[in-house]
Amino acid sequence: MTASNGALESPPRESPLRVACVQMQPAIGETAANVERSLDFIAAAAAAGAGLVVLPELCNTGYVFETRDEAMALAETIPSGPSTQRWLEAAVRHRLVIVAGITEREGDVLYNSAVIVGPQGYIGTYRKNHLWGAENLFFERGNLGMPVFRIGAGRIACAICYDIWFPETFRLAALQGADLLCVPTNWVPMPSQPEDMMVMANVLAMGGAHANSMFVACADRVGVERGQPFLGNSIIVSQAGWPLAGPADAEAEELLIADMNLADARRKRTLNDFNQLLRDRRSDVYGEMLGADAKPGWY
Repeated sequence: MTASNGALESPPRESPLRVACVQMQPAIGETAANVERSLDFIAAAAAAGAGLVVLPELCNTGYVFETRDEAMALAETIPSGPSTQRWLEAAVRHRLVIVAGITEREGDVLYNSAVIVGPQGYIGTYRKNHLWGAENLFFERGNLGMPVFRIGAGRIACAICYDIWFPETFRLAALQGADLLCVPTNWVPMPSQPEDMMVMANVLAMGGAHANSMFVACADRVGVERGQPFLGNSIIVSQAGWPLAGPADAEAEELLIADMNLADARRKRTLNDFNQLLRDRRSDVYGEMLGADAKPGWY
């Protein structure tokens, strides 16, 4: 970058971003109404100055499918499907990035996916790598690896719900340069969860953020769908592992908003004079990319 006097300017050290997580209650099969509800939240987030909005897992269709035929009938292609197109319009109108959980169809194959759109259009897709419970009856496991996407303020990656139970999810994203992990999710109760403690999903998000020096933004849903309760407790976590916003309510719809400086994910990985989280890895003991066929690259 060159200044008007011809001197070289240093690149900006700051990467500010205001992030919003939408905690909402989709209704199974009510795709148009669910998307409209998400657009209301997106507009509210934009009015509050958000530059990136994360929506819950499968927020356009609902989650608890009774048959694969039902899931197939509700699924859409990306980016040409109507849900993605509405989110694209909102991203352009509000000048922000949207990460939205969606039931994706590719031919006769279904994926539990997250679509990423921004002011310049479609950015990319993430497909859930680790399927939970009856999802295995409807969806295929993700086949896109752990892609990292450039946005104006920095680099983001995505995970969906059960993915954050695997430390490899955080580590592969961090090793490929992600500053922020966006997590559309539909958390359900875990066995033996103490009533007086933070839900396990929050603990995992905080631990993954701390261990990899990466911001984490988790947007959960609320309500009960076909007998399945969901936890709420959406949360936005700093690169040091501490909550910036949330946990949200366990039952109510809510909009979480937090400010972050994505540059801190890279600049503050040093814990003391001796230790830096990614540098200290023993790649002579275990593989640099954890055995995954991950190829660093930008989308």
